[in-house]
Amino acid sequence: MVNLTKGQKLSLSKSGGGELTRVSMGLGWDAVAKGFLGRKKSIDVDLDASCLLFDASGQLVDTAWFQQLRSKDGSVTHTGDNLTGEGEGDDEVIVVDLPAVPARVTTLVFTVNSFTGQDFSSVQNAYCRLLDTAQPQAVELARYELTGAGSHTAQVMAKLSRDGSGWAMTAIGQPTSGRTFRDLLPAITPHL
Repeated sequence: MVNLTKGQKLSLSKSGGGELTRVSMGLGWDAVAKGFLGRKKSIDVDLDASCLLFDASGQLVDTAWFQQLRSKDGSVTHTGDNLTGEGEGDDEVIVVDLPAVPARVTTLVFTVNSFTGQDFSSVQNAYCRLLDTAQPQAVELARYELTGAGSHTAQVMAKLSRDGSGWAMTAIGQPTSGRTFRDLLPAITPHL
């Protein structure tokens, strides 16, 4: 497993040759406990992960997000919306069947946004991680710690892009604001 830094790129070729076939992008976060006079209480923070599929000209081809859990071609599936961030492990997961991604799609961009408008000062321990899920036991390939506190309500997390005959992951970590992926498109464009 590789801990990525902002802007770092990782080839997704398997050691010993071969390419990955099925990966998942997990998003995890916790709400910051706030309190008064020694009483701390966590508030619910509803972050939403999205995957946007782009072609070589930077045109949006398809999406998978909480209002469309599966891309139209079926290659990308969002496993469901977590409204609180409570619990251990990944709070939202997007699964990608890499060989099924249409050839015209060159880049998959993963974003996170606060649909309710809470900013990232309400979030701690946020991360995204890429797992090889074609194995009987999922293997974590890369992790990117999302920068926390701030007045932004969204972040362009990472992208998968075609790299020769395979794929590569790049950690982006671009803070931005918006309630859905549509609001984030201007911030995504420079990363395509």
